[in-house]
Amino acid sequence: MGLVREKKEKIIQGHKAHEGDTGSAPVQIALLTERINVLGEHFKLHKKDHHSRHGLLRLINQRRKLLDYLKKENKEEYGKLIKELKLRK
Repeated sequence: MGLVREKKEKIIQGHKAHEGDTGSAPVQIALLTERINVLGEHFKLHKKDHHSRHGLLRLINQRRKLLDYLKKENKEEYGKLIKELKLRK
């Protein structure tokens, strides 16, 4: 269950550090957050979909690792991203 191309490009435009940036930590975190939110809506309808739930947990762990890296490397960007995406610390 991927993201629509236009939505993905909009997220990248909002978080990129420079032109052509598609892989920096803030961009990856924002994309993962959107995918996690979409899956959260999916689970409201499909409570017994344990296979997708496993994938959701992998996405959450990947985002947590990227957030830890960003916090270590650039605290200001980390704080800004947490507020913007409305994530808990």
